[in-house]
Amino acid sequence: MKNVIIIQARMGSKRLPGKVLRPLGDSIVLDYVVNRCKQVKKVSDVIVATSTLKQDDPIVHWCKQNNTSYFRGSETDVLSRYYLCAREVGADNVIRVTADCPFIDFHLASEIVDTMCQANQNTDYVNVIGDLPRGLIVEMFSYRSIKYIYEKGIEPRHREHVTYYAYEYSEEFRAINYYVTHRLNFPKLRITLDTEEDYKLCKEIANHFDNEQLVSSIDVVNFLLENTKIANINAHIEQKPVI
Repeated sequence: MKNVIIIQARMGSKRLPGKVLRPLGDSIVLDYVVNRCKQVKKVSDVIVATSTLKQDDPIVHWCKQNNTSYFRGSETDVLSRYYLCAREVGADNVIRVTADCPFIDFHLASEIVDTMCQANQNTDYVNVIGDLPRGLIVEMFSYRSIKYIYEKGIEPRHREHVTYYAYEYSEEFRAINYYVTHRLNFPKLRITLDTEEDYKLCKEIANHFDNEQLVSSIDVVNFLLENTKIANINAHIEQKPVI
């Protein structure tokens, strides 16, 4: 069973341009994401999937310099980028990660992979049940279901948000539930990177943990719960709606 992590990454963010290559700790955001993904158990490869646009050349350059697999596809049709990448590497299952989540929870991701591996072969995806902070979760789908979504999901929201079709038409899929530990159920916390305020909070986290890239996500959550002034830096930020 070939499980592959695909990290979508691009330089063209409207609210925070170039965010994935911004400095964080003693490295950069993308380095945090890739290194944390490499800690996920039972994964064959970690691939950064970026676009074919020239503006994303620096991402490819970083991957080449840091022994990291990469794939280039459409900037706007992210679903096709995932599908074509997964097809090229012969993935059986795909773990979806976004490069704006520098503190992605690799312990939780490993448990999600275990859940999928223990499931019936006809299972399409892991349904994560819980209210996590934004920025910690991963998604895991079978290659078969990604291919199905690629063929069926024709609306712009489906092409941009990769797995959205499966949640919108859940009756067409077979899911297995994974229940998040209560230690991570703090949905008001925002540990992602989409605005300058988000970036400021992530830098506070990195500095507090002495630039330790593999700090546990539970420790990050506890730090924010104990330091409400820092947690409130980006508490007012609203996530962009799916349209």
